[in-house]
Amino acid sequence: MHDKITISHLQHMKREGHKSVGLVAWDYQIARIADRAGFDFISVGDSVGVNLWGRSDVLDVTLEEMLICCKAVRRGIERALVSCDMPFGPVQQGSDAALAAARRLMREGGADLIKIDAAAEFPQVVRALVDADIPVFAQFGLTPQTARKYGIPYSAQNSPAAQASAEAAKKLVDEAKLLEAAGACLLDFTNSGPIAGAAVAAALKIPVIGGFGGGPWLDGRVRLAHTAIGYGEKWLDATTETYANTARAALDAFTALIADARAGRQIKG
Repeated sequence: MHDKITISHLQHMKREGHKSVGLVAWDYQIARIADRAGFDFISVGDSVGVNLWGRSDVLDVTLEEMLICCKAVRRGIERALVSCDMPFGPVQQGSDAALAAARRLMREGGADLIKIDAAAEFPQVVRALVDADIPVFAQFGLTPQTARKYGIPYSAQNSPAAQASAEAAKKLVDEAKLLEAAGACLLDFTNSGPIAGAAVAAALKIPVIGGFGGGPWLDGRVRLAHTAIGYGEKWLDATTETYANTARAALDAFTALIADARAGRQIKG
């Protein structure tokens, strides 16, 4: 096992031109495997509600539920940093509520840093957490809603970031600098694209990480564990290339188990 990763280590990696890699995970077993694989950080995302629990609204996750997931991941991690998403609600209620929630995620959940979604809309919350010695992983970027703010056209077929003009990229750089000045230690640039993404990464001293819509123009990448390993019913019929197809392997295993049980054969394992 390598030395424990720190925020300073990730920032040093950026200065040296080395890419950092993270994984979105919500449970102990995936955390254990990810830590052994060598990920630099694990992000406990509020996407758990939709991707694991089958909910329809990504905002329908509570602080108590995030604590359950964060604790599970924390138990599985020895080396990597653990980032935990602040669920929808506390940030929107103001700095005091956000600070109280962040402290619980740190003290009870064991998070090393707190991820704030749509952080550019709440720089005062970022500053309040940083002033309280809580490291902030600040998310910002382009969505169908925010693309209009930057004057970027959006269609279902084309990422708005891919169409970003130099003028739009400058606006995004300014927004990213605002978050860096507020004290964020990492930036999560959603839907960055090669134009705006490269501009933001070059302009900031802190690492700029990309998940959805990111690419090699950033300082690092974060990937949903379930996407990386093809876990989920949708992967049974998907043609998208991924690193494994756990769904098909599970279907084959379950089918064989049922056949053995019905035939009166001994079950494996």
